[in-house]
Amino acid sequence: SLLGVEPDVPGLLGLSRDYLVAQLTAWRIGARRARAPDCMAEVVHRLSPADVYAATAWLASQPVPPGERPEAAFANPPPLECGSLAPPNNAAEPASELPPVKEADVVQRGRELVTLGGCFSCHTAIGGAPFAGGRPIPTPFGTFYSPNITPDLQTGIGHWSAEDFWRALHEGVSRDGRSLYPTFPYTNYTRVTRTDADAMFVYLKSLRAVPRANQAHEIRFPYDVRALLAGWRLLYFKPGVYRPNPARSAAWNRGAYLVQGLGHCSACHEARNSLGATRSGSEPVGGLVLDWYAPSLRSSSEAGVQDWRLEDIGTLLSTGVVRGSQASDRHAATMGPMGEVIHDSLQFADPGDLQAMGVYLGSLPDETRTIRRFAPEALAGVRTITELGRKVYAEQCVRCHGDHGEGRLPAGPPLARNRVVTMTQAADPIRILLFGGYPPGTRGNPRPFGMPPFYPTLSDDQLADVLTYIRTSWGNDASPVFTAEFAENRGSPLW
Repeated sequence: SLLGVEPDVPGLLGLSRDYLVAQLTAWRIGARRARAPDCMAEVVHRLSPADVYAATAWLASQPVPPGERPEAAFANPPPLECGSLAPPNNAAEPASELPPVKEADVVQRGRELVTLGGCFSCHTAIGGAPFAGGRPIPTPFGTFYSPNITPDLQTGIGHWSAEDFWRALHEGVSRDGRSLYPTFPYTNYTRVTRTDADAMFVYLKSLRAVPRANQAHEIRFPYDVRALLAGWRLLYFKPGVYRPNPARSAAWNRGAYLVQGLGHCSACHEARNSLGATRSGSEPVGGLVLDWYAPSLRSSSEAGVQDWRLEDIGTLLSTGVVRGSQASDRHAATMGPMGEVIHDSLQFADPGDLQAMGVYLGSLPDETRTIRRFAPEALAGVRTITELGRKVYAEQCVRCHGDHGEGRLPAGPPLARNRVVTMTQAADPIRILLFGGYPPGTRGNPRPFGMPPFYPTLSDDQLADVLTYIRTSWGNDASPVFTAEFAENRGSPLW
């Protein structure tokens, strides 16, 4: 009947074509994935974009049989054993994607810390064994590949001691004495206490050993000369465990410890200089990460949460979305690399830790500066551009986002005065228009709405026109975007 099997297999009838295209494309580009074997990913990789559009057009045209409901259970076992967000045996709560651990308190504590630190995401290749490394990390200096941190004796950290692990986190030095490249964020991890570092090491040593040789980095000269790191470290790195601020509450200090240290938020949310060191200037600016823009946490016009309710900050960090019931309520969603952080890490965090992070993030000074916004009449020809964009918007966007950018929740978020749309840096809306917008599938948001990709159906000119229209309409006063910006991003759908 195509109505699904509760609770694990969603139905396919009664859904819009845009929603179906968005979901299938999310599996295709890796924005959504399940535990192995990932059957959905296998299916969609056998389909061309034309196949996806044909199948979804047919599904969207099918009526929902009156009175029919999803099946309560499989009448016969399915032909394939597929992974899922749901846990084995239909338990009440979805299981973490991290491997099971022994019940010893120190191991469990280490597991929680490793999860908060986001180690799984970086040290696990897409479709690879957990923590066995091989994840490519593209940077302006070349591509780095994460190492194997399972306890394999030949290719992992099987011969490492707790002291070796502590030196790596605290000092940025490997077991053999070589300086580590700061793509491993030891500039943040140095704030982690020795007790927490030891617990993390005990957990990692409890994992199943996976023999997987580390892949050599592909770094451009002269950055591949590791000896030059000595000068970089002298300029930009000072080891030091986090010291609590006695003038602040315990929750604030816990949040500061996690945000500054284990969570390494500044590694993405601060701009970097020409040598790859984070820099905090007079103007709060975020950083470019895997072709996405991680907006500043010190600016309420970007990603700052200074005026948010504490419960909304916690909801966003744990589920990836905040959706109020009224038009005046808070609406937000995470996508791209931040969506992956929530999917692989923060959704499994202790609620008390997330609340503490919210306390600290909400206390950051709002350093938003008055920016001279774009005035449409100041640029010759922009009215023609926005008129072309208005036509594209009416044909492609109005059904979900409304005539005046007011949104149609829960599927279509408001675009009027949406800070993702109006930020000076337009990288994120460009990538969302090209490749679709996908909040993470989490325990609190297991079947997220997504926006379909438009790279198969709209030209770069049309995409630039419609984004310029959105950024200059309904009170939005951001600058225009140009065709070349879409052309630069078209070839890199993954993060």
